[in-house]
Amino acid sequence: MRITVPLEGRSYDVAIGPGVRHQLADVIAKRVLEARMAAVVVPSAVSSLSWFDVSTALDETVIAVSDGERAKSMEEVARLCEEFSRIGLSRRDVVVAVGGGATTDLVGFASAIYLRGISVVHVPTTLAAQVDAAIGGKTGVNLPTGKNLVGAFHQPIGVLCDEETLLTLPEREILSGLGEVAKCWLLEGGDAGGLVGKQQSDLIAMAVQLKAMIVANDEREGGERALLNYGHTLAHALEAENLAGRSLDIRHGEAVAIGLAFAARLARDLGRVGEDVVQAHDEVLDFFGLPRHLPKGLNLENLLRVMGRDKKAHHDLTFVLAGETGFLSVPGVAPSTVLRSLQSFEGES
Repeated sequence: MRITVPLEGRSYDVAIGPGVRHQLADVIAKRVLEARMAAVVVPSAVSSLSWFDVSTALDETVIAVSDGERAKSMEEVARLCEEFSRIGLSRRDVVVAVGGGATTDLVGFASAIYLRGISVVHVPTTLAAQVDAAIGGKTGVNLPTGKNLVGAFHQPIGVLCDEETLLTLPEREILSGLGEVAKCWLLEGGDAGGLVGKQQSDLIAMAVQLKAMIVANDEREGGERALLNYGHTLAHALEAENLAGRSLDIRHGEAVAIGLAFAARLARDLGRVGEDVVQAHDEVLDFFGLPRHLPKGLNLENLLRVMGRDKKAHHDLTFVLAGETGFLSVPGVAPSTVLRSLQSFEGES
């Protein structure tokens, strides 16, 4: 299956299916006509897997990075750019990211700033990366104060979502990806009943099609694209707790799932929706086996402060919330209201 992200003069395809990683050399040959060199950036844990056999058909250098969120630092960006320079990568060459969402975020950002922009291809190897992180051109790394606070918009020239790479994933990594799938399903107005009989490939395609459509309409998140942050205001605050050294043992998709459950309750508490919407969200999350309760022992006032620093906020609390006419980005939600909803939500744990 092939889904196009239609951008004027910069459209690219997202290929979905078993074995599509082997299309890498063809994508590069068609999109980067003068490329002679390629840097393939991959976590060591991924390059040691049996399926890691990607080929660019160019003079190729493999560069190892850390796995997961540890890689998303300014120090790692600087190291990558230095490696690109050391091997002599030119503006007409190409970078390939092979790995999960942290890898595509990191490599996408390094590609955006090295020589003021170099072509990048993403080969996402986790479900979360295939349905979200690798698509749409949002790149970034973390600061100790929050997730993805430094980044750039830099569209790839192609994305290869190879389902064979998912076969080696631990079950919890698949679960994390399902948090982003649940987000897209809810944004599309789906309920738990509609999920019965859906295959993994159906869910990947649904999420990619939704993101491609929204990115085409709003590439730089000036309006509609903010809807893709549904559930992420609380999710990023929970992840910031991890960045600050408070180990919550929580993955991105799990945090998103908790954020989705909270967003439904906040919308209800604000009178935007009824209890039926909360129940529908819970049923979708339960169908996927996702968490929907806050971890115990959190400082709710601190969570509130971190949510106010979210990159899509403007010195206020901004949430994507359901309403009678659909989902909207709602700025200026009163902190006292959010705190009461958090306290009630905590009580459900």
